[in-house]
Amino acid sequence: QVQLVESGGGLVQPGGSLRLSCAASGSIFSINAMGWYRQAPGKQRELVAVVTSGGSTNYADSVKGRFTISRDNAKNTVYLQMNSLKPEDTAVYYCNADGVQLTYSGFLYDYWGQGTQVTVTS
Repeated sequence: QVQLVESGGGLVQPGGSLRLSCAASGSIFSINAMGWYRQAPGKQRELVAVVTSGGSTNYADSVKGRFTISRDNAKNTVYLQMNSLKPEDTAVYYCNADGVQLTYSGFLYDYWGQGTQVTVTS
């Protein structure tokens, strides 16, 4: 089994910064892509940023230039550095590991973290 454990959420003022971390653990052989999604109250879950094992990244237009995603493949950990935060960034942020190959299976799986709250308010 695989677990994703997120940390780093919290309360911050507009213009502030937060860094989210997500560590994947378990019988992992490889992970194709790791990313962050968010869901605000009354809205659908949306992609924030994703990074592949090769380092390719993709960002939502709303966070480009403010957020940076990075990954430590050796630690199966993904980070999201969030700068210049805005009230509209308030949401529950979920970590995702996509295309996870386990050590004992040739199938690929998709896993989600439990979510961490980010609140941007003055």
